[in-house]
Amino acid sequence: MSVPLGTVGSVLIERCCVCCGGPDGPLCGPCLRRLRPAPAVPPPPGLASLDALLRYEDEARDLILALKYRNARPVLGLLARAMAGLVDGRPVTVVTWAPTTPARRRARGYDQAQLLAQGVARTIGRPCVGLLRRVPGPAQTGLDRAERLASPRFVARRATLGHVLVIDDVATTGATLAAAAEALSSPDVHRIGGLTAAVTLDH
Repeated sequence: MSVPLGTVGSVLIERCCVCCGGPDGPLCGPCLRRLRPAPAVPPPPGLASLDALLRYEDEARDLILALKYRNARPVLGLLARAMAGLVDGRPVTVVTWAPTTPARRRARGYDQAQLLAQGVARTIGRPCVGLLRRVPGPAQTGLDRAERLASPRFVARRATLGHVLVIDDVATTGATLAAAAEALSSPDVHRIGGLTAAVTLDH
């Protein structure tokens, strides 16, 4: 009986560290200890707060890139539970995410921000709902700072209310989360917070 390639890949990833490739996966002890917590950063316009788990450097960068480009889903649970710990009792009515471009989603077969949002929502016991649609435009990867600040754009897919938590993988300039907050803003939304797995040091 043949075994699907994706299943083999998942087993191999679980047995290997996604950062260094060592035998203890999905994240070995030495790499885990080298992860550095993110500094406090000011929230982008439209957000009441922005919390980030890790500095986007070294092992943390390897971790995020493995999730984005190598389908390293075994680390999702680790990241989501740690990210959920940053919510710290703040009121959350609904969890959503800043969607990637349709082309990126088709190429990867998934949206890493959505998977993180679903994991965070499960951990804190709140619903995860896709509230945003990304307007066609370039992906953020590879753009310079000025280009990142000029994009992307989102529109709200449905109305919501209460306290919204928006998840993304990495905050670089804050433009993505600011655009998400702008699309979600309405008189019925009391607070919009941002939560990311990592933040760049020049945020």
